[in-house]
Amino acid sequence: MIGISSRQAVAALILFGLSFGFVEASVVVYLRHLTAPFREAAGLAPYDLFPLLVGRELRAHPVINRIEHIELIREVATLLMLWAAGMAIGRTPTARFAAFLVAFGWWDIFFYLGLKLTIGWPASIMTPDILFLVPVPWWGPVLSPVLAAAVMVIFGTLYLYRPFEVRPIHWTGILGGGLVMVGAFAWDAKALLAGAVPQQFNWPLYFCGLTLCLAAGAHATRRLSRQQFNP
Repeated sequence: MIGISSRQAVAALILFGLSFGFVEASVVVYLRHLTAPFREAAGLAPYDLFPLLVGRELRAHPVINRIEHIELIREVATLLMLWAAGMAIGRTPTARFAAFLVAFGWWDIFFYLGLKLTIGWPASIMTPDILFLVPVPWWGPVLSPVLAAAVMVIFGTLYLYRPFEVRPIHWTGILGGGLVMVGAFAWDAKALLAGAVPQQFNWPLYFCGLTLCLAAGAHATRRLSRQQFNP
């Protein structure tokens, strides 16, 4: 790391995640109020997430259409900012990825905490949420992204404090498991784009991906180095 210890790096990433998470929550609050009149005019509940904002009922409206395109760009920018935080912390590709995971995980967790503190949403950890719109809409109960975020924080932090070898088989499990979870989140993308309300989240597929990530991470951390880590 550039002139800072592992402890300082993790603290900086937590602070970044907390701040960025609240900024992201604020954007969602503003969007809810901005789009409420259009949703009411279309006969939809003003603040419900479903049918999706980009559903057919609202997509033709010029204001909503513009917001949709801005949102797509903003989400890409969000991912780039989180990756930039990882690049600023780590010197090696693995260290950068670990720092990215820590920043991403805390950002996601604090995003939901920010919404809960400001507008009392979500009502429970099983409340459905629209997670991303890139490249297709993702959705899932709030618990699903929070669980994934917690796993990111745990293994990313472990790596920043103490090095462990991440072999190709581990990368396969981590990245493969992540893709499987994305598949679960995007399972109902076609229905969402049509304005339909998904009935049930694909928990079996999601837990397959999460288990794969956990198994790969746990296997990689079996031989944690006792030497101080300085990426």
